[in-house]
Amino acid sequence: MSSPASLCTSQLYNPLNANTKNRFLTRPQIGSSSYFHKKSQFKKTLVVRATAPDSRATRKQVELVYDLEEKFNKLADEVDRQAGLSRLTLFSPCKVNIFLRITGRREDGFHDLASLFHVISLGDKIKFSLSPSKSKDSLSTNAPGVPLDERNLIIKALNLYRKKTGTDKHFWIHLDKKVPTGAGLGGGSSNAATALWAANQFSDGLATEKDLQEWSSEIGSDVPFFFSHGAAYCTGRGEVVQDISFPTPFDIPMVLIKPPEACSTAEVYKRLQLDKSSKVDPSILLEKILKNGVSQDVCVNDLEPPAFEVLPSLRRLKQRIAAASRGQYDAVFMSGSGSTIVGIGSPDPPQFLYDEEEYKEVFLSEASFITRAPNQWYTESVSVDPCNSPTE
Repeated sequence: MSSPASLCTSQLYNPLNANTKNRFLTRPQIGSSSYFHKKSQFKKTLVVRATAPDSRATRKQVELVYDLEEKFNKLADEVDRQAGLSRLTLFSPCKVNIFLRITGRREDGFHDLASLFHVISLGDKIKFSLSPSKSKDSLSTNAPGVPLDERNLIIKALNLYRKKTGTDKHFWIHLDKKVPTGAGLGGGSSNAATALWAANQFSDGLATEKDLQEWSSEIGSDVPFFFSHGAAYCTGRGEVVQDISFPTPFDIPMVLIKPPEACSTAEVYKRLQLDKSSKVDPSILLEKILKNGVSQDVCVNDLEPPAFEVLPSLRRLKQRIAAASRGQYDAVFMSGSGSTIVGIGSPDPPQFLYDEEEYKEVFLSEASFITRAPNQWYTESVSVDPCNSPTE
């Protein structure tokens, strides 16, 4: 187990320490639960031979075969069960909004929405270790500017789980951040959902998935979605989640393109003019996608116009990506409240992003759609780097 000192100290966010596929244009950028206990490395079965006299005073050889590796592993598994879970590493994926309709303003100040969410293969990794402390969690990260106290959604999620269940377990957590912030990709919401899932694993599943999903709406509107199976039609503030069977093949590639500037979600909603938003029925958009897959005409995002007011350069970036793609993308759209532009159908970004100085700091990542199996958390998938050969 890592020491408290190593986990309680924030580490520098060093893009040169990465071997991932999301990166800045000019240099690499960093961008399943696994509890490992040592098991035997013996490769040979131990054979014990013995002799014993028989009634005729002759000698017979008796061979006893004893598989030491199997016995050792069974003992190790039993020790783990007796000791309980002490460490856990989970993948925390982000999402895209294939369409996002804002259908009205609520009395509580929030907006009603109707959106098709889908989890994608870009994500963070979060390491959890039980802490001897009974009063405080300790969070560290590789990303500068990420709060490490109760403002972080991971800490909020752990506090919420303890409040709902009465458990007193606290944790050392390290967040290996690959999803950019202020991107409209739900990275923080995913971190919160992942922390709730982790806390429940450490507590032998005191809560059901439905419990976790319901509780998570107290943290943020996007958090309940991550307790879907990965594709869902979300309404209300986003907390009403309906799982769907998505028809698009999971191997369809996409590219994520995010400028260094972020969009403030609050500012985007502040500039939203409902009377100028799309009037298309979101159920019709969903029906088209379920029948024919993703195409440009269904990728409606009512937050694009106000986001383009907040960040005028984002409108130009989207327009240039669509124009330069020459049909390589099935659709180009903004995710969430921005500032990530998504190109569906190819993992390759347009060449101008490499050639022009103003885009040298743009974040790029290829991605694909992923889901999760029932009673399991999301696992990291293998993808293809657009600038390198496929990896296994």
